[in-house]
Amino acid sequence: MTFLPADIKSFSETVQQLWQRMNPCTLCPRRCKVDRSNGQTGFCGIGDMPLVSSVGPHFGEESVLVGHGGSGTIFFAGCNLGCVFCQNFDISHHRRGRQVTIEELAQSMLELQDYGCVNINFVTPMHVIGAIVAAIELARKSGLTLATVYNSGGYDLVETLQLLEGYIDIYMPDMKYSDPTVAKELSAAPDYPEVNFAAVKEMHRQVGDLQAENGLATRGLLIRHLVLPNGLAGSVKIIDFLAEQISPKTVINVMDQYRPCYKAFSHPQINRRPNLQEIDSVRQYVLQKGLNVLV
Repeated sequence: MTFLPADIKSFSETVQQLWQRMNPCTLCPRRCKVDRSNGQTGFCGIGDMPLVSSVGPHFGEESVLVGHGGSGTIFFAGCNLGCVFCQNFDISHHRRGRQVTIEELAQSMLELQDYGCVNINFVTPMHVIGAIVAAIELARKSGLTLATVYNSGGYDLVETLQLLEGYIDIYMPDMKYSDPTVAKELSAAPDYPEVNFAAVKEMHRQVGDLQAENGLATRGLLIRHLVLPNGLAGSVKIIDFLAEQISPKTVINVMDQYRPCYKAFSHPQINRRPNLQEIDSVRQYVLQKGLNVLV
């Protein structure tokens, strides 16, 4: 039987289940099965407590998440993907951050609310989700009322996501690839398309289509899709999936921000930005399928 620290036993059954899934670790699709509470680390490189890279209002997120006060972002170090073009490689791959306790994490959420942020935005949360959910419980007991945002690379395990129902208001996953070969080469995750599609289905089941009040998202699913050069993202299959298996009302941000970073220059097919035609063709297909393009 998995040993649970005494302080974790004071939290809900959900938190305890998430903690049990971390020792041996089966939180994410990699299922590394390391004992993180005893100092072992798997692919993400993080132990049982989170490393936080930064906390603060972020005005560069989608407009429906920003408002006047900004999105209250908490960036977590480490990642369960190995993207060769990662723009935040110092955080995700080099794991730059400061270890925090559950209590400190909860206090950060309350401080972001006091500052005037319009939501709490967890960036790259899957591998430390046990601590996050515990901190949400503490923060809500102390007056947290803001919507919570699960902001991920989209490589999320359905069994873990199912435990998050009621804790997450807005899911904002990436949908990076529809081709396993590309996913393997660029993110070391050949099962990414299968895992990602299943995760998005579960996210939508929990929160439905994106809802907003006064221009601010309050609940629902918001998809991010980064256009890659040479059609490597497999955009058509992703858009067809959203339109046919999720909802014709799905809100999607077709992102044109790709630029070669980190190790991308070693991969000839992604060592340039996508051109205007590549970006426009994806946006036009989204419109053709009737989805809602975020502007």
